[in-house]
Amino acid sequence: MVFRLTKKLAFPDPHYGDEDGLLAVGGDLSIDRLILAYSNGIFPWYAFRENQIQWWCPMDRFVIFPDEIHISHSMRTLINKGKYRLTFNQAFREVIQTCGNLRIDMEGAWLGKDMMDAYTRLHEQGFAASVEVWDKERLIGGLYGVTLGRCFFGESMFSLVPDASKLALIHLAATFRSLGGVMIDCQFETPHLLSMGGRHISYEEYMKYIEQ
Repeated sequence: MVFRLTKKLAFPDPHYGDEDGLLAVGGDLSIDRLILAYSNGIFPWYAFRENQIQWWCPMDRFVIFPDEIHISHSMRTLINKGKYRLTFNQAFREVIQTCGNLRIDMEGAWLGKDMMDAYTRLHEQGFAASVEVWDKERLIGGLYGVTLGRCFFGESMFSLVPDASKLALIHLAATFRSLGGVMIDCQFETPHLLSMGGRHISYEEYMKYIEQ
């Protein structure tokens, strides 16, 4: 069942959503609603060309645990070369804009101006973060997501050169682990993330990590 949200700051029980994970449509992208959503394992997918916010909460979750991230031999070699510089929160807006621009012509593109503005507001309030990969002064890769407690909810990533987004994810996992982080939510499985140690867990197990 897909619910229609009202102005009331609330979400239906995710167990009643569609089998594919679609739970609700409507509502808004306010900071309070986004924090409430992520606190319950719900995330927005804004089909901006259709002017409709969708809210998803799959019962099967794909995540990476920071201490389980897989670093291939070739990636270790690249890291040891120190060719690229990695930073946190130095170019959040540029990261999210690049993620959106690279996907703007795709069917179902979701990173329009409203989403970018919403996550930038979250970042300004300390609830969203970015990782940047630099070749000298040129931004060549990165990722961004929501940070709540000891969990990071990945939203999007990009690479302008091979393996830049992998470097960003590895740097995130290592730093997050050192700060006591327990889980990186990847939303949906991709071959890229599966190769880096992503695995499936149930929604019930997933919520236990969020509640920590």
